[in-house]
Amino acid sequence: MEQPVSHPSPEARSRANGWRALLGLGLLACLVTQPIDARAWGAEGHRLIAEVAQSRLSGRARAEITRLLSLEPGATLASVSTWADEFRSPTTAPWHYVNLPRDSNCRYESDRSCIQGACVVGAIERQVAVLASNAPDLERLKALKYVVHFVADAHQPLHAGFADDRGGNNYQLQAFGRGTNLHAVWDTALIQQWPGGAASLRTAVEAERSAVDATFSPGSWAEESCRVVQAEGFYPARHKLDDEYTQRWGRTLVQQLAAAASRLRTRRTRTMTAARPALARRPWMVATIRRCWRSVKEASVPEISSASLAPAPGSAGKAMP
Repeated sequence: MEQPVSHPSPEARSRANGWRALLGLGLLACLVTQPIDARAWGAEGHRLIAEVAQSRLSGRARAEITRLLSLEPGATLASVSTWADEFRSPTTAPWHYVNLPRDSNCRYESDRSCIQGACVVGAIERQVAVLASNAPDLERLKALKYVVHFVADAHQPLHAGFADDRGGNNYQLQAFGRGTNLHAVWDTALIQQWPGGAASLRTAVEAERSAVDATFSPGSWAEESCRVVQAEGFYPARHKLDDEYTQRWGRTLVQQLAAAASRLRTRRTRTMTAARPALARRPWMVATIRRCWRSVKEASVPEISSASLAPAPGSAGKAMP
């Protein structure tokens, strides 16, 4: 027997529609308040920086990086340069950028802009410390992946921009025939639209010879990036990218990419990745040796007799350590 169809009452339909409206508003509020997933430079920029940096490594640093990368067969500095984006989490997301106040004149202060180290500057400093430590190789490889990524992030100008426009994410504009935002333009569009393509851009980066301060100072790198953002004309007039903008700021793009590659090769970076002697990897051993040496020097040396030179029972044939 066919069952009668039950229709909800007007009151039930009204309640259901009310719940749908509330759910819709809640979802909208959630989406609006979520940060935009900004990935500095995009994959192309990160790989380019890593390729140029690796091509200029030499000696022990190259050998040690190659050794660490060999833990993942086929890995290169370029292939791991995007790992930090691919495995981003709510905890690590703030490590990719730093917000500087507009009234700070682009001055970085950790207690104001990097509370508890939760910014790109703090992330670089922490991961460099791990890479330079005696941690297991797998931990040092992970730190290497972070370092090669975050050093690049620090040189994307809008990853050291201002919180009030979310690093240019809120600055909408027309660029290359479509609607986008300024952050996305600097992440990928300027790179992807480079005249002559990726090979031409790499040639320009490799040929860039602007003086770069090789001092290991992630805070200063962020300040430099911020000053690019603060410069007159960085935000396109009339919210539209034109040829004049791409020509002027294309030069800055090349300089920032080249600076990131160069700073991956700074003395501090080469030192932290260089293969180290066995004792240098074991500070407890060094301390023990020094302590014993002091004890030997301070102790009174007893008179040695022929009897004291005889081997102890059961010790014959044993080599001295």
